[in-house]
Amino acid sequence: MTLIATGLTDIGTRRVSNQDAIAWHTCPDGTRALGIVADGMGGYKGGEIASQVAVNVITQALAPLVNQPPMDDDSRVDAIRNAVRDANEQIQALREEDPVLGNMGTTVVLAWIQGSDALVAHIGDSRCYHLDGTRLTLKTRDDTVVQNMIDDGSIDASEAPRMPFRNVLTQALGSSETAEPTFCRLQMAPGDRLLLCSDGLTEAVPEADWPHLMQPQTPLRQQADALVHISLENQAADNVSVVLILKES
Repeated sequence: MTLIATGLTDIGTRRVSNQDAIAWHTCPDGTRALGIVADGMGGYKGGEIASQVAVNVITQALAPLVNQPPMDDDSRVDAIRNAVRDANEQIQALREEDPVLGNMGTTVVLAWIQGSDALVAHIGDSRCYHLDGTRLTLKTRDDTVVQNMIDDGSIDASEAPRMPFRNVLTQALGSSETAEPTFCRLQMAPGDRLLLCSDGLTEAVPEADWPHLMQPQTPLRQQADALVHISLENQAADNVSVVLILKES
C-alpha cells in the first residue's frame, strides 16, 4: 500500500503576497511520507520569510529520516521537536538582525506517516484533518485566544467566526524562545487522506463542503485543486494552502 502526496498554495483574492509555505516528501518505496504547511505573519516581508524558513528547516531535518527505515514513536517525536526548535531559533535570530522583521512568526502543521501510522504536530492555527471515506475529523486544536475562550465556556463555538480577534495566536514559531508543538497520532486505513491546511481554506469554505470536493475516485491533485478553486470562488481573504496525503487502497 503506497502513500502519495501533493500540495497547492495560492495568494487568495485580497492579499498582496503569499505568506504561506508548503512542502511534501515521500520515500522512494512510497511507504513513508511527510507533509508541512506554514502560515507566516509579521508583514509583507516577514511572513514570507518566517514560513519559508520553517518549512525549509523542518524539511531538511525530517525528509532524510523519512527515507530511512521506520522509526519508533519516541524517536520521531524527538526529531520533530528538534526540527521545530531549530526553525524557531533561526526565525528568532532573523528577527533580532533586522528590525523590519521584528514581529514575524509562523504557524506550522506537519504529518509524518509510516505505513498506517500518522504522527501529527502543530503550533498555531494551521490544521490537520483526517478524511475517512466521507467522514472529516479535525485532529488539531487551534492555539488561539478564541479557542481558549471556547474551551473555558466564555463563548460558544458558533460565536467564534464573529470574534474580531479570532485569529490572535497564543503560540507561534518565532514569537518566543521556546516552541513546543502539540502532537497527536492516528491510524490511516486504505483510502484515507490527511489534509493539512492554512486558515485561508477554513475561513473560505465550510468544512461540510469539503468531502464532496474530495471524491475518492478523483486524482489527489484534482482534490487539492478543487479545494483551492472553491476558496477563490468564495473570495478567500487570506492565502490558501493545502497538502494532501493519501494511503492508496
